[in-house]
Amino acid sequence: MAREFSTVGVVGLGTMGAGIAEVLARTGVQVVAVEVDDAGIERGRGHIEHSTSRALAKGKLDEAARDELLGRVTYSTTLKDLAGADLVIEAIPESLELKARVFAELDTIVGPDTILASNTSSLSITEIGVHTGRPGKVVGLHFFNPAPVLKLTEVVKTVVTEPDVVTDVVAFAERLGKEPVVMGDRAGFIANALLFGYLNHAVSMFETKYATREDLDAAMRYGCGYPMGPLALLDLIGLDTAYEILETMYAQSRNRLHAPAPILKQMITAGQLGRKTGKGFYTYDAPDSPNVVADAHTPAAGGDAGVSTRDVQRVGVVGTGTMATGIVEVFARKGFDVVLRARSADKATAAIGKVRKSLDRQVAKGRLAEEERDAILGRISPAVEFEELADCDLVVEAVAEELAIKQAVFGALDEVLKPGAILATTTSSLPVIECAAATSRPSDVVGLHFFNPAPIMKLVEIVETISTAEDVVATAHALCEKVGKKPVHCGDRAGFIVNALLFPYLNDAIKMLEAHYADADDIDTAMKVGCGLPMGPFELLDVVGLDVSLAIERTLYNEFREAGYAPAPLLEHLVTAGRLGRKTGKGFRDY
Repeated sequence: MAREFSTVGVVGLGTMGAGIAEVLARTGVQVVAVEVDDAGIERGRGHIEHSTSRALAKGKLDEAARDELLGRVTYSTTLKDLAGADLVIEAIPESLELKARVFAELDTIVGPDTILASNTSSLSITEIGVHTGRPGKVVGLHFFNPAPVLKLTEVVKTVVTEPDVVTDVVAFAERLGKEPVVMGDRAGFIANALLFGYLNHAVSMFETKYATREDLDAAMRYGCGYPMGPLALLDLIGLDTAYEILETMYAQSRNRLHAPAPILKQMITAGQLGRKTGKGFYTYDAPDSPNVVADAHTPAAGGDAGVSTRDVQRVGVVGTGTMATGIVEVFARKGFDVVLRARSADKATAAIGKVRKSLDRQVAKGRLAEEERDAILGRISPAVEFEELADCDLVVEAVAEELAIKQAVFGALDEVLKPGAILATTTSSLPVIECAAATSRPSDVVGLHFFNPAPIMKLVEIVETISTAEDVVATAHALCEKVGKKPVHCGDRAGFIVNALLFPYLNDAIKMLEAHYADADDIDTAMKVGCGLPMGPFELLDVVGLDVSLAIERTLYNEFREAGYAPAPLLEHLVTAGRLGRKTGKGFRDY
């Protein structure tokens, strides 16, 4: 049976410490809160009173419950008042020296069975625990900010932490209404270790002018369903905080992908720390405000008004898979005449049948009238010969993700299309310039990477090569907006924006599992509950397909030659064993 923690100490009453004290008091725990001086206590008391006042105003607490909660917290400026605590949670600034000093002193004050926990987000629990005579009773208990709202807590065990200590702390976190996940002692634990590598990669993309801040953020919001884009999230976290976490991670991992992007240090030195200073990657109307205002880097409304666009009335789509039929539906629904080219008449008929089935579902749901469906289908023509695409203004290739196959398609299209027609590829990771090189008109070739299912997903990545003409890019942008999509622009580099940011993160999660730092369920929970992601990494990998994921990771590694991008051996082994995810019934999980 788990031990009872009736009195809990909290050391440090900043935003996080005060939030933890409030969480404890809400669940009936007696809290002894310690700060260095009376001013610190007043700030901490103010945090708790302000937070509970908001809860009262929103009807989440009544007056009596608030009074009881506030009455359970006592304040002190001396650690000696923690002598009777069953558990002490330290929440002071992220300095190993400071934390070690506090733990060493606490060790001489509290009883022999008292558990000491650190709320550190990235420092080594092992290094903190060795400064006590009870390293077996030292754990990490990492709450997320704001603690009264966010459910995730990371319980971090060292190689010497006693198993019953972990069991008791997990049970206590559940009593507090949290979702605890357990992991080993490594820099960044689960959520930060996976999150900050991804954020740092986004900063590097911005720094090299590969994509704008707006397009980077929109790509991850619309392409992956993330609640915030990476640069907006960094502004919220604070660039100084992010820099410290990355430094700690790099010191332990020596993974170059964890080394803070140089621009972070420059922005910090300039005082551009994010929302808290009113300027970071974006500019805000005041310090601590969430309201973004226009600045020198804000794109002009309407894009590049000086560039003309080409007239597109008739669209060709080459391919019969899910992506191809989805793109056919997208264009036909918006009034374009569409030619669907397949390798045989039967395949073309079957592909149009898929479009009809999709539209029938919309009719059944009352989202589309029967006459609208019939009009849409009436705009779609089947084709077998490439010559039947000759009068198309835009042709989108959506065949298998193999360069030789795509090049053959582009070579065939080059022979039959009229001058000025735009050729687009939907590749998710192959070089667009390699497709363009198979034609005599590389300036007319662009990447249009739709996301699956195309009729539903809003994002399209517009990929321009070093040869793509300006008016082709402008036409692609205008077309995306016309068919109701969110276009983002990037250069012709493996993975473009979304896959280049997403798959190294997924690979890091596999490596974490492989190293036995945490199990798949806890890693998925940490990223969904702690970071608000729609799916955990292993859920997502099984949906995407482990073979598809491995192919993309190999493409990234082959282009960038970055050791951190090398596919995790576990992924290679699962694919070799035929465990490809949901489509085979077995992946990281069994279905």
